[in-house]
Amino acid sequence: MLNNKSILITGGTGSFGKAFVKTVLERFPQVRRLVIFSRDELKQFEMAQVFPEKDYPAIRYFIGDVRDEQRLRRALEGIDIVVHAAALKQVPAAEYNPFECIKTNILGAQNLIEACLDSKVTRVVALSTDKAAAPINLYGATKLASDKLFVAANNVRGNRDLRFSVVRYGNVMGSRGSVIPFFIGRRSSGALPITDPNMTRFNISLQEGVDMVLWSIENAWGGEVLVPKIPSYRITDVATAVAPECRQEIIGIRPGEKVHEEMITASDSFNTVDMGRYFAILPVGGQYSTEDYCRQTGATPVEPGFAYDSGSNPDFLSVEQLRALIDTHVVGQAID
Repeated sequence: MLNNKSILITGGTGSFGKAFVKTVLERFPQVRRLVIFSRDELKQFEMAQVFPEKDYPAIRYFIGDVRDEQRLRRALEGIDIVVHAAALKQVPAAEYNPFECIKTNILGAQNLIEACLDSKVTRVVALSTDKAAAPINLYGATKLASDKLFVAANNVRGNRDLRFSVVRYGNVMGSRGSVIPFFIGRRSSGALPITDPNMTRFNISLQEGVDMVLWSIENAWGGEVLVPKIPSYRITDVATAVAPECRQEIIGIRPGEKVHEEMITASDSFNTVDMGRYFAILPVGGQYSTEDYCRQTGATPVEPGFAYDSGSNPDFLSVEQLRALIDTHVVGQAID
C-alpha cells in the first residue's frame, strides 16, 4: 500500500508520529520517502538517534510549522500521502492561550488543506480527538472546527484524485501528558489525585491508532470521520492498576473536563454507520449517499439517537486488564 509512496506526517516527532514511522518502516520497506514535519529541532534530533537517515534513507527531517503555509507547500513537493498529527492539545494551555491554539489547530489545518489542494497529494488523514464531539473546552472546539474543514475540503477537490478523511479516537495509552505516565510519576508520593470518582475515558494503544490511520489511507472514501470501537476504563481503576498501595485523593473536576468522553453524539446518529471494526460519521451535503456507502462497504446505519460515550460503553477494562496493557504499552514503565 505505501511501498513506492512518499508520505509526510505533520507533528511527526510526537508519540503517534514515532509509532507511525516505526510501523511504516517495518511493513513497507520500499516506501520512497517519509518526511517528518515538525517545529522542534531538538525532538527531531532525538528522533534521528532512533531513526538515523544513514540507516533509513527514506526518512527526511523537515523543520516547519503548520502555521506557515509556504513552508508546508515546500514540504509537500513530491508527496503522495499526508497524515496530519500536529496540534496543540493540552487543555489548560489552550484555555490560557486560546488564539495560539486556534492558530495551530484551525488555521494550521486550513493551511495544510490549501497546500494539499495545490499539490499532487492523493490522500490526507487528519487525527482528531474524542474532545471534538460536543466540545466543552477550547481544544475540543478547535479540533471540531478542524474536522469540519477537512470534511468540507472534499467539496472543492474538483476532479482531483484527492480524499480528505478524519480519524477520531480516545486517550492513547502511555502518550505524553496522559494519565498513566502521570500516575506512574506520582507513585512515590503515596497519593494519586482523582478529579471525579465516576470519571471514565476511552482507551486505545498507539499501535491501534496507527493501524486505524493506515486503514483510512487505503479505504476511506473521503469525508468520513472514522471512530474505532474501543474499551473504556474508570480513572479509579487506572489508579489501582498503577499503584494499589497509594491512596486516591478526590480533588474535583477541572475546568473544561468531562466526566465521560463522547465520540459520537445522538445528533450524529442520523449520518453514522457501523462498519464492524469502526463507526463512520458520513458527510452531509451530497458527496455521496448513506445508501451508496452502505451498499458498497457493507456498513449498516446505526439507530436514530445512538450515541457512543465512555460511560455507557458496554466494554470496560478491568484492573487486571489495565495492568497487563500498561506492562505492554507503557514502554520502560512496567508495573511491578
